[in-house]
Amino acid sequence: MAVIAIDKDYAAKTGPRDTRESYHGNIMVYVHWEEHLFFCATLAFPLPPAMPFGALVSEVIAPHYAAHPDAAHINWSNVEWMINGEKTKPDFNASLEANGIDHKSLIRFWTPGLHGETGH
Repeated sequence: MAVIAIDKDYAAKTGPRDTRESYHGNIMVYVHWEEHLFFCATLAFPLPPAMPFGALVSEVIAPHYAAHPDAAHINWSNVEWMINGEKTKPDFNASLEANGIDHKSLIRFWTPGLHGETGH
């Protein structure tokens, strides 16, 4: 069902509330571990754009997915990455921004040999 505002100028008055300016210098980054449906949706994190990609992995991604039985078996050097729809090999020493990650970026990753609960 569509919702129509009573005030025809509602959108112009309020504007989007999830702009980069709303995150106090951080950017919203979405992360998804493909083939691991133990987690039903992407995870979202407000992160500083200067954060090194390696810190994103070790301090954010790994701890948040640690509850999954496959997590202890991840070989991070073999992970396949996609950032904003493009396959890439991120530089773990470079910042998120230098790796092409911006506000509302989606980072997807695959772990060869680990396929979640399905075992496929």
